[in-house]
Amino acid sequence: MEEQKENQPLFLADTARIVGDVRLGKGVNIWYGAVLRGDITYISVGDNTNIQDNAVIHVDYDLPAIIGSNVTIGHGAIIHGAKISDNVLIGMGAIVLSGAEIGEGCIIGAGAVVKEREKIPP
Repeated sequence: MEEQKENQPLFLADTARIVGDVRLGKGVNIWYGAVLRGDITYISVGDNTNIQDNAVIHVDYDLPAIIGSNVTIGHGAIIHGAKISDNVLIGMGAIVLSGAEIGEGCIIGAGAVVKEREKIPP
């Protein structure tokens, strides 16, 4: 098996898009239709994170999107300039808005909305 190159996903679906300043850890999987858009500031994705089909991760002016390690971002979820700690599950269709912080080990249910600057403790 070929060794993963630095800042390259382990799996990148042919319909996924990575734009701008996006920093990827080892073992990251980015599935079909997912979009990571680091056009204004950066996106950081930790090791062994799984970004599922049609998820969108983007930034907000001075707020990068920081995704920890061992995170699953469910199908159709939206992360907008937020911080997601390690070992978190973001459910399908959930929305995490600008400046929100999700603590380690949290589960954000399918279809949930985390408001701007809301902090969810571990």
